Amino acid sequence: MSETTKNAFLFAIVGALILVTGVLQGWNAAILILNMGLISAIMSIGVNLQWGFAGLFNVGVMGFVALGGLAVVLVSTPPTPRAWAAGGYGVVLSLLLGAATVVAAVMIAKKVPKGRAQTLSIIGVLVVGFFVYRAIFDPSIAAVEAINPAVEGNLGGMNLPVLFAWPAGGLLAAGAAWLIGKTALGLRSDYLAIATLGIAEIIIAVLKNEDWLARGVKNVYGIPRPTPIVGYEVDLQQDPDFIARAEWLGLDPVTASTLSVKLGYSLLFAVILVILLWMAQMALRSPWGRMMRAIRDNEVAAEAMGKDVTRRHLQIFVLGSAICGIAGAMMTTLDGQLTPGAYQPLRFTFLVWVMVIVGGSGNNFGAVLGAFVIWFLWVQVEPMGAYAATLMQNGSASLQASLSENSSGLLQSIASGLVLMSDHIQANVQHMRMLTMGLILLIVLRFNPKGLIPEK
Repeated sequence: MSETTKNAFLFAIVGALILVTGVLQGWNAAILILNMGLISAIMSIGVNLQWGFAGLFNVGVMGFVALGGLAVVLVSTPPTPRAWAAGGYGVVLSLLLGAATVVAAVMIAKKVPKGRAQTLSIIGVLVVGFFVYRAIFDPSIAAVEAINPAVEGNLGGMNLPVLFAWPAGGLLAAGAAWLIGKTALGLRSDYLAIATLGIAEIIIAVLKNEDWLARGVKNVYGIPRPTPIVGYEVDLQQDPDFIARAEWLGLDPVTASTLSVKLGYSLLFAVILVILLWMAQMALRSPWGRMMRAIRDNEVAAEAMGKDVTRRHLQIFVLGSAICGIAGAMMTTLDGQLTPGAYQPLRFTFLVWVMVIVGGSGNNFGAVLGAFVIWFLWVQVEPMGAYAATLMQNGSASLQASLSENSSGLLQSIASGLVLMSDHIQANVQHMRMLTMGLILLIVLRFNPKGLIPEK
């Protein structure tokens, strides 16, 4: 079997699994797996750029995904006029003053000769700037958060179409990645992982606690949809032509409208994935891509050949983070809400890394395949485990009932043990996900460490 045929066969298996899910569990469940698989594939491409191309161990993926979700709120939700009138301009002024304080401290560090005068000047600028910043910032955010906190309490956004928020999410994540990369990319791989994980926790902590920004843990609801590509179910259910088509297909209007909306998202996400995959493939085959892999394999040799390793690392870190930001914006749009409490940096970053490793680090198609495989298992392992536990319960109960009092004590002990084991599995079936992910990762690393579709 040729490599192309094998890869096509693997993707066909994943497609068949999604179709089987639709037949057995309903098409709403199948399309939901498809949509989240497409978003996960985009995240995997971003991580694969950083790790597969350049060997950067970024464990802060969820921080950049969260920034993409924040961009949707800042770009696409309507503004809150009363909040802006109460303290919005004060918040903007204080943030500008904070940025100016940092810039002034950097300029002093560059322009003033090293010594006591430089140190005292930097400390003085930072202290004064901090107190001025807080004097404006604190009363401003208090005024903003006091405006109808049950449904508002934040500044809102610019009320632009949500499709504009997706590239904005990439730009916001890229800007944060540039700031992080300027300070953290000089660290060794293990220290870089710790630093990026800590920064992701900081980003998510800010989203949870700064209500003026995106309502914190009270969440932002009613994120607009990318119309006219993806409409609203209510509008479709009131369209006579759509109702006629649904009846022709044998579907009720409610089910048909739900499927139509989800398929609209699938089409949109698939287009974005194909574009990003094509760009990643072009980058991989270009001289720039070959240079990045040379840096990954031997930084010392690449630097000896005149390559600026730190600068190239910063480039790939920013690009990969931008793609994760786009995926985060898409995920928030699909959910229709921003829920900062749902971003769990270590847990879901681990999941994306498993996708890349299982699919094939350094291979973009492998990253996409791994995303679909792992996401399918992440969703289906729990119901499959519950079904298996139910079969085990029924079988062990039947075995126990069929044993007579004269049966051997060993058989009765085995039957009782099977009943207890099946009850325990049924009660803890939700933990099957993490167990399965760890088991898959161990098996792949032991028997096929290059992944399902290895790097050429």
